[in-house]
Amino acid sequence: MCATRQLLAIALLCGWGCGGTGKGGDGVVEANMEVLMDPTHATMSEKAPDNFRARFQTSKGDFVIEIDRSSAPHGVDRFYNLVQIGFFNEQRFFRVVPGFIVQFGMHGDPQVTEKWMNATITDDLVKGSNDRGTLTYAKPGSGTDNRTTQLFINLKHNAFLDDQKFAPFGKIVEGIEVVDAITAEYGEKPNQQQIGKKGNQYLNKLFPNLDYIKTISID
Repeated sequence: MCATRQLLAIALLCGWGCGGTGKGGDGVVEANMEVLMDPTHATMSEKAPDNFRARFQTSKGDFVIEIDRSSAPHGVDRFYNLVQIGFFNEQRFFRVVPGFIVQFGMHGDPQVTEKWMNATITDDLVKGSNDRGTLTYAKPGSGTDNRTTQLFINLKHNAFLDDQKFAPFGKIVEGIEVVDAITAEYGEKPNQQQIGKKGNQYLNKLFPNLDYIKTISID
């Protein structure tokens, strides 16, 4: 990948305006609206297990990511707690670039998105490489301590991201073929500003075939 394309790819890996929890009978993690509307809630400061697996149930099937907290403690704690409150339920894979990444993490409810726009976490040191199948936070440009809720899965070894403070913290151990099959029909057409303003209403109307996360559970 040439230097110009690398810079563009990095710029686009950003979040540019760019009740109790539990599981229902079908295994879906129920959304905790109290915490979803309050990123400062004590629930969001819980420490994640040292090692765990996150099972993504999606419109294309299931895949599992194995996560090691030591690889990126701040990022893992945030991800773990977001999963526990059902943050990712019904979220679209809104940006799919074949041979690069699959991105998600913008909430379908604009009111929730507004609450989390400035709910940043501290940077983690990059201890691993952005290999194929790894899970990493998206972040705005070259700033520091500015990760929130957007993430991406690397579709190939994107080594050039390692020097740009993109710290991977998990890797797919089951179902990589499911991620490969996530629709790239719309590429990068969904507008992040519009997603922020209108959420899934905007995505469902203009990009109805987007694949999506049904729920994520901790195995």
